[in-house]
Amino acid sequence: MTTLLPRIMRALDQFHATHPWDHNAHYHRWMLRQLPRRFNRALDVGSGSGDFARLLASRAGAVHGIDVDPTIVDRARGLTDPAAPVTFTVGDALKEVPPGPYEVITCVATIHHMPFSDALTCFRYHLAPGGTLVVVGVYRPQSLSDYLIVAVAIPANVAMACIKNKGRKAPRPASMTAPTRSATMTFADVVRDAHQALPGARLYRRLFWRYTLVWHRH
Repeated sequence: MTTLLPRIMRALDQFHATHPWDHNAHYHRWMLRQLPRRFNRALDVGSGSGDFARLLASRAGAVHGIDVDPTIVDRARGLTDPAAPVTFTVGDALKEVPPGPYEVITCVATIHHMPFSDALTCFRYHLAPGGTLVVVGVYRPQSLSDYLIVAVAIPANVAMACIKNKGRKAPRPASMTAPTRSATMTFADVVRDAHQALPGARLYRRLFWRYTLVWHRH
């Protein structure tokens, strides 16, 4: 299966190029369900085009989005209502985060661009007591169970693309225009390092090449 998988993934990438849909946005509603109904300050790391930051703003007094890509930050600002309690800045989330603490910190498909343990330590430092950290990440398949999930995800991905695009070719959403990088850590690596940095963190493998992490600071 490991020799056939690259060929299948290349074919899937070609299909996805003309029938795109945002795998990360698929988890946005799930992420909101992990959070309080109201909170004061939130930080969205790797905020991209600002889709999730704007969702957070429906519950927060203030939301700060940070991303290293100035082009996508400009796009996020242009897509955001000036009256919304959201600000976006260009910067390195491990060095240039505005001082917290934050009751909510989120990070969607971005943490694999950073030193993983350093990022979790940084998030823990900025998270207020009683606060919640929610991460949606990507990982490198390695185990048999990983590949079984991939086998399910491939046809599910095609079906979702057809449903969301109504079977037609479609332009790439703004949320999918930021630079991307492949994951290097396996899910086992992620679990090991996460439990060292954040004792009690809950991690699960998900469909569409994602995992989730939720941690509450006591």
